[in-house]
Amino acid sequence: MNEKLDELKKRLGEVTDLGHTGLLLEWDQQVLMPAGGSALRSDAIATLERLAHERFIADEVGQLLEDLRPYEESLEPDSDDASLIRVTRRDWEKARKVPAELRGEIAHAAATAMPVWAEARQNSDFAAFLPHLQRNTELKQRYIDCYDGEPYDILLDDYEEGMKTSEVAEVFDEMKRELVPLIEAAAANPVDDSCLQAAFPRDKQLEVNHVVLERFGYDETYWRMDEIVHPAAFSFGTTDIRITTRYGTDLESLFSTMHEFGHGLYERQVDPALDRTPLGTGVSLGLHESQSRMWENLVGRSLPFLRWLYPKLQETFSAQLGSVDVEEFYRAVNKIQPSFIRVDADQVTYNMHVILRFELEQDIVLERIALKDLPEAWNAKMKEYLGIDVPDDRRGVLQDIHWSGGGFGYFPTYSLGNVISLQIWERVREAIPDLYDQFEQGEFGALREWLGENLHRLGRKYTPQETLRRVTGSSLDAGPYLRYLQDKVGELTAAPA
Repeated sequence: MNEKLDELKKRLGEVTDLGHTGLLLEWDQQVLMPAGGSALRSDAIATLERLAHERFIADEVGQLLEDLRPYEESLEPDSDDASLIRVTRRDWEKARKVPAELRGEIAHAAATAMPVWAEARQNSDFAAFLPHLQRNTELKQRYIDCYDGEPYDILLDDYEEGMKTSEVAEVFDEMKRELVPLIEAAAANPVDDSCLQAAFPRDKQLEVNHVVLERFGYDETYWRMDEIVHPAAFSFGTTDIRITTRYGTDLESLFSTMHEFGHGLYERQVDPALDRTPLGTGVSLGLHESQSRMWENLVGRSLPFLRWLYPKLQETFSAQLGSVDVEEFYRAVNKIQPSFIRVDADQVTYNMHVILRFELEQDIVLERIALKDLPEAWNAKMKEYLGIDVPDDRRGVLQDIHWSGGGFGYFPTYSLGNVISLQIWERVREAIPDLYDQFEQGEFGALREWLGENLHRLGRKYTPQETLRRVTGSSLDAGPYLRYLQDKVGELTAAPA
């Protein structure tokens, strides 16, 4: 049995290496590659995706899993080996249904579409991107045809295993009912955010971002940060974490950087014993987004955190913030106001951006809408949900990278992550009663260690639902998140002291 387990781990290590190599090419394409390299890069990424898939779905892997079944049954279910065999079997059975050539085609189309999307976004030219969107949706329909079940359930399962569209819709319906009155209350009591309307030099933003990252736990031995069109995090195992941000004239890069740090920390703190296996990464995008949204919002937009950081901000941006006190700045960065761009949206309206995309994706997958009509449908929903008129496609349907990569089913996990972040946060606050006092001193080690011990180290040993129950003691529950938002809106709409 030890020989068979060693052989399985050897094969899985090779598959993981191929996957990481393909991801490295994607990172390079978005961060460093010259524009002219796109065509050849698409071929290389597609080849690696096809080879990794072929290697994983091989009959020999299935035979090893079958041979190891008695050994698995002899182990404690929570052991690393039992979890590895169980999760690998589940992944193998699912992956076997998809031809390797299709996996390669999907990867090639995504790599080809990404630079076209970036240029189309810059030029607000949906027509230029449309043929690539059509190709990606055609391939996704072929992917869906490989499985039985509801079409959007199949896509959602790739990012949030076991989650059903109906379950997401139920949570989102509850959120819509609660969020609309909160948005209206905020609109009736607007916060002055004029202090954020100044221009903040890029080099100074970079300086502040590094101060925050290093205090959070960023170590250049294992991490790096770069600039990108659409911020993202990339992991090549626990010792190679790459995060990205983008810079404008405002301070959104600060919150984007903290967001991607949350993703990176999750990958960094997976148990190293799980490296080069299917277990060696975050368990789902919902749990992953809970970490990014936690560090961006529950930490980064909290008053205790800003009391620590704000003297540095005032020193760095004295011309812009020198006469602004920390409470005024806190209210400004938490202002609730409908806006065009999801990644820059406040904590309340952000969810309406996600719900909009969730609904449009179902319309796309179920062919209830022609792709050429997406801009019009997008703009109509922005008007309905947020009451604003989208001025161009750059700030509308073209703003996100996901559809260029065929990432249908990803968007719901952002709001699921918001919900989960508060469920976890309640446990954190119980475990670390002086958490906010630590933030005021610029100390974040206790939070980082608690998350590592209770969530991050587990990797994919358990299903997302099992992981959530282990960490929080409950299943998905929007209650804590909605109570948090109600308290936040109440605080912001009250007259300043």
